[in-house]
Amino acid sequence: MGATGETARRPHLACGEVRTCLLPCRDAVGAAVSERLLQLRADDRIRTSNRPNLYVVSPEVLTGVDCRLPTANGAKVRVVGTVAARASLTDGRVLQASAYFSAPAAGPDRRRPWGYYLVRPGVLVPVGRLPATAAAHGFLSHDRTAGGDALDVGSVAEGLLGRISRSRLLVDYDVPLTSRTTGLRWAALPAAAGAGVSLERFTVAEGGVRLAEFRVPDDIEPAAVARLAEDFAVHDWLLTTVVDKLDGIRIGSADGAAALKVLGPLVDHLLHLWMPRARVDRRLVALWDVLEDDPGFSRQWHTQVQRVRDQLALRAASAQRESLMAP
Repeated sequence: MGATGETARRPHLACGEVRTCLLPCRDAVGAAVSERLLQLRADDRIRTSNRPNLYVVSPEVLTGVDCRLPTANGAKVRVVGTVAARASLTDGRVLQASAYFSAPAAGPDRRRPWGYYLVRPGVLVPVGRLPATAAAHGFLSHDRTAGGDALDVGSVAEGLLGRISRSRLLVDYDVPLTSRTTGLRWAALPAAAGAGVSLERFTVAEGGVRLAEFRVPDDIEPAAVARLAEDFAVHDWLLTTVVDKLDGIRIGSADGAAALKVLGPLVDHLLHLWMPRARVDRRLVALWDVLEDDPGFSRQWHTQVQRVRDQLALRAASAQRESLMAP
């Protein structure tokens, strides 16, 4: 029998992927250019926030899918519907693309016409029942390089990232520092009755993709969880980029110009962007506390920032000493 009633329609699983990178241009873009870059649809508005920093979010775009959902136990689950995707720019400098979906506990026993799915944007309806836990773990562990017909929302996010990165509005493509594009894959399952939110795991898998698994109450919308994942992802990218850059600097190196070539862009473009929780749903803020305790995101960030400042102070003192000793 097909599922009926509100319980069948309520999200029983939500999953998504986030891609984060440096906007490929030399200088940060302003609000007007950010809005033009992210105007993905003419029939919907862009959201812009100026506090605590400039943050611009595109309208959501939908991608229709009819495919197999990967599962950890090998169960065959067919899903039909649309994946929602959006892009964002933080301070005109850091670009993100995020694709996600939610799914109810069960759907009709047979595939319905597309109209049935189009009125449920961002929802993938299973044909039959959905083994939510197996689907969440399968989604997180899925090897997208293996091919096949399994759902791959990461490709949706990558396509959106590439579309914006190739825009003619970016006139130079002369980035001030090289950096990696990072990926974060997440899944959210319902919390136990009466329980609050929890972060079950946050790990780095083979290939560098970050994996996050959440438990959230039924009344929290999948879009809010997706926004939390985007906030995790942008701060993980910032930390990863700064650590990578500092790893290449030799302490005490006499080549001050080379060091400043690395340190200068970090100060100019990245160090002021660390603002965790700024735009996260208050009901999900506790999940950030887990990352602050272990592995200690902000603690590591402030340590790296202090390294940058110490390096700059050391270079300045060295330059002053050399000028005083010069004939």
